[in-house]
Amino acid sequence: MLWQGRSIRKSTGGRYHSAQGKKRFEIGRSPADTVIGTTRTRIIRTRGGNSKIRALRAEFASVSDRKTGITKKVAIEKVEANSANPNYVRRNLLTKGAIIKTEIGRAQIVSRPSQDGTVNAVLIE
Repeated sequence: MLWQGRSIRKSTGGRYHSAQGKKRFEIGRSPADTVIGTTRTRIIRTRGGNSKIRALRAEFASVSDRKTGITKKVAIEKVEANSANPNYVRRNLLTKGAIIKTEIGRAQIVSRPSQDGTVNAVLIE
C-alpha cells in the first residue's frame, strides 16, 4: 500500500520522531498507467463520497486546434515523447504533458487521464 504522509527523514537527513502513526486518510492508490487501447474506465470513490473516473485505456483524444478553435475527436496512434519519464514512451503510457501522434498531427496532452478519465490535447503542428 502507498503511504502519502510526512517522511520520517528531514531534508538534512535527520529523523522526525512522529507523535502519531500512519492514518487511513494518508493512504495513496496505485497509479492508473493509462495506455493506448480500447477505452476502459473505472470509477473510484474518493474522500467525502466524491468520485474520480480513471482511464485505464484510451483509444481517442479530443484534440483542439488553437488557431481555428475547432476540437475534434481523433484516434491516438502512439506516444512520441514524454518528459515525465522516457520509459513511458516505450510503454505507450498517457500522462499530462506527453506528446502523442494522432491522425491530424502531433498533439500534447493537457488533461490528466488517470484523474479525469478523458484525454484532452492541444495540436502542436
